[in-house]
Amino acid sequence: GWHLTDIHVRTYGAAERFSRATAWRPTPDEDPIMTRESAFHDSFAAMTRDFADYNGFWLPNTFPECDRVESYRACREGVVVMDLSALRKFEVTGPDAEALLNWVLTRNVETLGIGQVVYSAMCYPHGGMIDDGTLFRLGEQNFRWIGGTDAGGAWMREEAARLGLEVMIRSSTDQMHNLAVQGPKSRELISALFWTAPHRPQLDEMGWFRFTPARLGGPEGVPVVISRTGYTGELGYEVFCHPKDGAEVFAAIWEAGQPLGMKPMGLAALDLVRIEAGLVFAGYDFSDQTDPFEAGIGFTVPLKSKTADFVGRDALLRRKEHPARKFVGLEIEGQNAVAHGDCIRIGRAQVGEICSAMRSPRTGQWIALARIDVAHADVGTEVEVGQLDGHLKRYPAKVASFPHYDPQKTRPRS
Repeated sequence: GWHLTDIHVRTYGAAERFSRATAWRPTPDEDPIMTRESAFHDSFAAMTRDFADYNGFWLPNTFPECDRVESYRACREGVVVMDLSALRKFEVTGPDAEALLNWVLTRNVETLGIGQVVYSAMCYPHGGMIDDGTLFRLGEQNFRWIGGTDAGGAWMREEAARLGLEVMIRSSTDQMHNLAVQGPKSRELISALFWTAPHRPQLDEMGWFRFTPARLGGPEGVPVVISRTGYTGELGYEVFCHPKDGAEVFAAIWEAGQPLGMKPMGLAALDLVRIEAGLVFAGYDFSDQTDPFEAGIGFTVPLKSKTADFVGRDALLRRKEHPARKFVGLEIEGQNAVAHGDCIRIGRAQVGEICSAMRSPRTGQWIALARIDVAHADVGTEVEVGQLDGHLKRYPAKVASFPHYDPQKTRPRS
């Protein structure tokens, strides 16, 4: 039957704002956190309504007035700006900071100078990857780890406690948001816009994988940290600032970029440039079941030059000597779309799988990053990409050199 009930009506002011959010937990035993907006959200929201929940932050995905291929071309030929604030930052300080990082990272931290940045993997004892990221050395006992997951910070705290090390690991993700300014014209923009002190490197002379404190406009301007790093395969920089200064920093960069043809870049376009440049992405190209060699970043594991022990060393030595799979490039015939998880077959046997794939705007060809059995990993080996059940639908492909774009990294080094 029908029963009368009270009806409650709530009214709001016209200026009231409602935010979308989903709850997620950084680790299973932590309280849920609602999806956050970065310091640059409102600036990007003036250009698009298409935001994706990435790692607990709303980041722009596409722009209606700038197709992802337009952003791709601007990155390759001009300059783009994108929000990377969802990256996880951890301040690692204390007398044993270097010892801890040298233990949990595969790179040799002892040789890292102040003002330098190094790209490294972080592994479990069995050799599987926890994360990849960049390590900044700010001082003798002061480091900043920037990765893709909160698990890296949790792992460092666990290992520090287990070993009884005098070190503090603090999350600074919410105190330091970052914009990536990438492309051949990024040096011109960054060096004209930011000021560095006389004892710091000039931005137009700063080397690859270096960083420096700087200020916007002059010695009294907004303080920032600028690193010559990126995730695009091009010359580029990252600008880190406190969230309270985000709108001012974005406005200055956007205004200075207009004469250079600056375009916004979202996650959809970022996927194009990073796959083409062979830059790996967690969950697609590696997991905790994948070692750095199988993820195509074996150069981050200097087993000969790094004499100090580190987490996973024995397992990685064994895996390197007896590899089962190899990370390779793949070129697919035709214009049929392939995607992460599609199987790679020779005859009836599955010999690998697609990790990441895209149609390159530069060549018009479908390309992929893939993991394949070492017996079939030689360049030129003909394979087939299977869909549906892996047998009913096949696309011819062949193993190619990796990465597909600028394999010697001459552009970001330039």
